[in-house]
Amino acid sequence: MNCPSKVYLIGAGPGDPELLTLKAARLLQTADILFHDALANPRILDLARPDAQRVDVGKRGGRISTPQLSIQAQMIHAAQRGLQVVRLKGGDPFIFGRGGEECMALRAAGIAYEIVPGITSGMAAAAYAGVPLTYRAVSQSVLLVTGHEAPGAAPVDWRRMAGVADTLVIYMGVERVEKIRDGLLAGGLSPSTPALAVEWATLQQHEVHSTLADLPAQIARNGLKSPAILVIGAVVEMSACLSWRPSGSGALPQAACL
Repeated sequence: MNCPSKVYLIGAGPGDPELLTLKAARLLQTADILFHDALANPRILDLARPDAQRVDVGKRGGRISTPQLSIQAQMIHAAQRGLQVVRLKGGDPFIFGRGGEECMALRAAGIAYEIVPGITSGMAAAAYAGVPLTYRAVSQSVLLVTGHEAPGAAPVDWRRMAGVADTLVIYMGVERVEKIRDGLLAGGLSPSTPALAVEWATLQQHEVHSTLADLPAQIARNGLKSPAILVIGAVVEMSACLSWRPSGSGALPQAACL
């Protein structure tokens, strides 16, 4: 058996290949084997060498997925064979990417690893919508929270989340948006709190602007599905004046800023 090699856990970013870091692009070109998520953009996978083995280990809600323990075992086995291993994960490996679990498994097996951060989809969705997650006097704190708990984990206390931060960025929350909305309202958020839902951040970037109270209905009316990000807080209103992406007419929105 060859000496174990290092495993690189690389954040692929939110989808737009141009948001990949230079380090990530360089390391992709060195991989002998590439374990990638289902949401990884094929244009990013194309940065790997033509002879590199590509293994789809992605997970999608409600679909057949690769078990997490199998992913970890495959990475360990490849590294023990002396292969240069890249684990390409959507967004950032340590933001709802289960990168911590994979590092724990690699450490237990005596495999060296390195984390290459990526742009997490919550930040990217907001930026592409012209929503600054922090803005003086409007949003001095941001909370990243999952809308889909792990099996056996305690459910998110949405009543408590309502008072934790000025801006909430919710991952994997579309399927449970009614429960999230009801909990936040019960926790004291106003029904008129600005809300934003973004499907396929930085790619199609399908945006739905709403109030918190009407968010489930607006998501259903516009047919938004996973993968999607929810952003809730007063700062969402700034999209009206800070949006920088042209509409279908090619014109930028016109609105007075705060």
